[in-house]
Amino acid sequence: MDDLLEQNVNSKGKPSNAQRRYLERGLDQPGGKLPLFDGDGQRIKDQTIKSCLSKGWCEPWYRNPIKPDWLVCKLTAEGRSVLSREKL
Repeated sequence: MDDLLEQNVNSKGKPSNAQRRYLERGLDQPGGKLPLFDGDGQRIKDQTIKSCLSKGWCEPWYRNPIKPDWLVCKLTAEGRSVLSREKL
């Protein structure tokens, strides 16, 4: 059973530098809220957000009625786990 779990985790791979920077920003936020903009005020690329969503590292938080195309997400337990494995 543990082998199956480890294989599933490894199949998701490691986050890229952009994915890691995005996910790390949620570590200190209430509820793990992830940013729409980076530290320089540039919008986080949709590709980065969608790839993190597809790997289960984040999940949609809510829909913004004013900007429905914006993906407002929060960090998942799996996202926290992948970040902690990165530090080992």
